[in-house]
Amino acid sequence: MTIKEAKVSDPSWHLSENSEELTCTELEFSLMRSYEAFGRWQAECLASVSDSVVTGPENALLHLVRMNNRAKSIKELARLTNRDDIANIQYSMRKLCTEGLVEKCGSGRTGVTYHATDKGVAVTDEYSALRKKLLIEQLESQRQFSEKLVEAAKTLNTLSGIYEEATRIAALHRR
Repeated sequence: MTIKEAKVSDPSWHLSENSEELTCTELEFSLMRSYEAFGRWQAECLASVSDSVVTGPENALLHLVRMNNRAKSIKELARLTNRDDIANIQYSMRKLCTEGLVEKCGSGRTGVTYHATDKGVAVTDEYSALRKKLLIEQLESQRQFSEKLVEAAKTLNTLSGIYEEATRIAALHRR
């Protein structure tokens, strides 16, 4: 059902009392579905080039660790992913270390960082090549899709800020 086809009085959309709320609700459900599809894509693409079994978010952490070929701390990874579940990030990093994809450097005193191992670099290179073949080439075949992606990225970044502010406000309304 498209937004235009949906009726505001549709009882299945308890979150929506008018067309603006319906549009927002449809976007939120689209974001959830996209997030889950993206996570499955990341995990499956990595599994296609490696014997490592990691989730989509763990795959994202691997690529962020490799980004700019510079080691990253847990704090940096949390900031880059807009996550606050530090314990889960730490667990994921231990898992990536066990898989031999990243290596932990430093200590509590000097600061712990993580960098991609040779295996991690090879796997992320293979992932990149498969991603290009299966995803990027398909996206490039879409008419004006590059421009749409740029606009979508800007919109999603704006929404991230709006949701962050709404989260701060919601925290004030806790019972």
